[in-house]
Amino acid sequence: MHSAFRTPALTLTARPTREIDVDLLVIPVFRDDELADEPELDRASGGEFTRARERGAFSGKAYETLVTSTTSAGWKTPRAALIGAGPRAEFTADVMRRIAIVGGLVARERRLVRVAVLGRADALTPMVAAQVMAEGASLSNYDGGSWKTTGQPVSWLESVELRIAGAPAGSLEAVERGRTLGECTNQARAMANAPGNELTPRMFAERATTIATTAGLAVEVLDEQQMAALKMGLLLGVARGSQEPPRLIVLRHEPPQAPPGVVLGLVGKGITFDTGGISIKPADHMERMKDDMSGGAAVICAMAAIARLGVPVRCVGIVPMTENMPGGRALKPGDVLTSASGKTVEILNTDAEGRLVLGDGVWYARERGATHLVDVATLTGACVVALGKTTSGLFGTPSAWVEHVRRASERAGDRSWPMPVFDDYKELFKSDIADFTNTGGRAGGAITGALFIKEFTGDLPWVHMDIAGTAWAEEATPYQPKGATGVGVRTLVELASDAASWMGTATRS
Repeated sequence: MHSAFRTPALTLTARPTREIDVDLLVIPVFRDDELADEPELDRASGGEFTRARERGAFSGKAYETLVTSTTSAGWKTPRAALIGAGPRAEFTADVMRRIAIVGGLVARERRLVRVAVLGRADALTPMVAAQVMAEGASLSNYDGGSWKTTGQPVSWLESVELRIAGAPAGSLEAVERGRTLGECTNQARAMANAPGNELTPRMFAERATTIATTAGLAVEVLDEQQMAALKMGLLLGVARGSQEPPRLIVLRHEPPQAPPGVVLGLVGKGITFDTGGISIKPADHMERMKDDMSGGAAVICAMAAIARLGVPVRCVGIVPMTENMPGGRALKPGDVLTSASGKTVEILNTDAEGRLVLGDGVWYARERGATHLVDVATLTGACVVALGKTTSGLFGTPSAWVEHVRRASERAGDRSWPMPVFDDYKELFKSDIADFTNTGGRAGGAITGALFIKEFTGDLPWVHMDIAGTAWAEEATPYQPKGATGVGVRTLVELASDAASWMGTATRS
């Protein structure tokens, strides 16, 4: 077994392209690009850039790649990867982040270890370019096959130079921020990729504790006796069917300069393996259910990044951790559970377990002082039906708080979209014998799942991120290998970093 990721050495350079001495230059190229700021590139490639354009082999469309030699003009680097950047007018920070990822993956595929990523002049501000290029380079240095013992050893990027024209002194801070965000996202990917026998709730809590304490967070781990004392009947009900005991981790970031009266509460679903319980899932693709703790991993790693970056806002992270198994003591359809808040829930489907653990988790975040809430969970297949595999669902109130989270996700490169949470949908999970049921059926399933969680949020600003479709890439793209994506980590860090804009968010729409 090898490490799932390594963070390359990241440095800034202002050297002319011909003077950069690495194994591979990564150069964004726009559609209809005359390369006025790289006039020697075509000559350095022996005219290959022009010939590729003429024969239609390279047009500059987003993320297409042309690897060519660059020896004809005496450049110190022997080869370049030209990465399509699409139309110049549509170029964004996320496109640059993805270009850096593509370039890193191209280098690793060719077993090249020293790379330079070139920021094109005036395409982005230097600070933004420095951050997203550092993020992309770090994100490319991840490998999902860390349990393989045969085949070629994994090739890692060792160093990445970031060439940014006119970079101000603060660009080094931007590089460090990008490095931290990329590394913490990779940590979340590694945990989501870990098999269920390796990442039991106790092991999840241990790994989270190591990550958190290394970052400087305060950590508490609650066991089943402490949960029972808190009357967390929903979390303990889900845990009943497993021989593995549950855990609940509490992470705290308490910067001395934080404004009083504001605590960002982050709650992540930590189901380390989900069989569906008594309402068991089909066998096909059940192995993927090892990633049902992706929301919990996102919260843990976002909290670590927030602490490492010294974000000046108080945060509390809550991750309930358990398996959902069909053991002899397992939760049954028809059972009624009592939550820590005192509300009762009739169980109609034991595979709707994520909302149960989040109900007690969100309640506990409030108990620990949260004033604004975000929960992150691989919650519903219904969200995948609605939004596909590229976009996370956002559900919440008030609308201003939802918009703050959406904007943070856009800056982070985690695409998301708001969904309705009208009270009319609550009719779908009414119960005859308890306060409500744990599922409202197929119609509006993602919405009723979110509204279930809302029952435990009080009047606090709250957003639920359903990442069921985005936590795992089933097909590779040029910038995302198949497997865990680490979605949510960067969104939560961006949200915390932007606290000054949302601290006054009202509790009602």
